[in-house]
Amino acid sequence: MANEKNQQTLSTLTGSLSGIDSFYVVDYQGLTAGQLSKLRKDIREKGGQLIVAKNTLIHLALQGSGRDFSDALKGPSAIVVAQDDPAGVAKALSDAAKGNDKGIPAVKAGFVEGNRVDVKVVERLASLGSKQSLQGELVGVLSAHLSNFVGILEAYKEKLEGQGA
Repeated sequence: MANEKNQQTLSTLTGSLSGIDSFYVVDYQGLTAGQLSKLRKDIREKGGQLIVAKNTLIHLALQGSGRDFSDALKGPSAIVVAQDDPAGVAKALSDAAKGNDKGIPAVKAGFVEGNRVDVKVVERLASLGSKQSLQGELVGVLSAHLSNFVGILEAYKEKLEGQGA
């Protein structure tokens, strides 16, 4: 019979991962308690959650939803769930790794919007910026093009009115 605490942790972990389509498996070993607390806070601000559990329990929770990360679950591992903004959470992880000389937390693997990705994709995602900043850039580009288009239509309208007079 399995340990009752492990069963409870597994059910909590499975519940936390249900309906989540973006998360990262990270190595957190070597962080002090203060650094880990700051990392949790930074991730929470980006709409994510850092969950530390035994590799076996993480493996069982992920396997229950059809995701196999057994190759990444070597050594101390934590799972970082990105509920709203996968790029923002990846950036928080990247910033924390750059903030210490050990490069910790180190991303081992990722699952972004329903697809398994490798570490290089997570690094590129972290360099993009947050979802809100990307949406803001898109709105800016679209509004500039629309403004140019309206200007062209106005000029063409004036040209047609000039020819009709």
